[in-house]
Amino acid sequence: MTSATLATVQLAPGQAAWRRFRRHRLALAGAVIILILVLGSALGPYLLPFDDTYIDIMKRFAPPFSGAHILGTDELGRDVLARLMMGGRVSLSIGIVAMVIAMAVGIAVGAFAGFYGGVVCAVLMRLVDAVLCFPTIFLLLALAALTEPGLVTTTVLIAATAWMAVARVVEAQVRSLREREFAVAALAFGSSNLRIMFRELVPNAMAPIVVAATLNVAKAILLESYVSYLGYGIQPPAASWGNMLNNAQIYLTSAPWLAIAPGLAITLAVTSFNFLGDGLRDALDPRMNIP
Repeated sequence: MTSATLATVQLAPGQAAWRRFRRHRLALAGAVIILILVLGSALGPYLLPFDDTYIDIMKRFAPPFSGAHILGTDELGRDVLARLMMGGRVSLSIGIVAMVIAMAVGIAVGAFAGFYGGVVCAVLMRLVDAVLCFPTIFLLLALAALTEPGLVTTTVLIAATAWMAVARVVEAQVRSLREREFAVAALAFGSSNLRIMFRELVPNAMAPIVVAATLNVAKAILLESYVSYLGYGIQPPAASWGNMLNNAQIYLTSAPWLAIAPGLAITLAVTSFNFLGDGLRDALDPRMNIP
């Protein structure tokens, strides 16, 4: 077999996955919106003439498209677009970092439970079931009430309430793969258990893990919005989409744009990550036979 043929064979699965993903129009749209939100949050504040904390009392409650204030101003005269972009930095950062932490914990717990089985699996999975018994938002609020509000604590608390579903997915995948030929061969060649788990089994279970990671970002953004809206998350004057909604709730009739902007951003981000997760699930599923 020639090298060109080998390259074609090796690229074929990736090409098929990309073709399946391209056919999912909502997933493509979600990826584009996520890219726009990330770039807008990262670069947008540097392009605006106003800082997100700049106060202009003379321009309080300026409606959208009032001169240089594209989305208007809030109750202190701060530019809503600048605060929306800075809030996007916080909300998206919390979503992504919390996802990374939750994935790391969930993969470790699921891999150990699926590989060793028996008592280890029973203990770890019962721990997962015990935590899952509590409604996520109530568990998060209870933990947040016991800690000092802030970026780091909010991120860690969200991750602490989001790893269980990942652990279940990984445990099921590892349990189904541990008796496969490549795992048995690695054991026969003297590979350690840790090497087999994290170099052989977990990489072969990456498709559902990637999908779970994408959906976890959406969940983390929503959870940050919940706790910040209720006053237990990011604290003013720092902006997040959740606390912008909290500040806007008493001005819904007099200045509705204060709630519309962050509400629309949360909706777009969460919906886009969900669509992206759906598209990745279809693209990475080898049973999908889309020409």
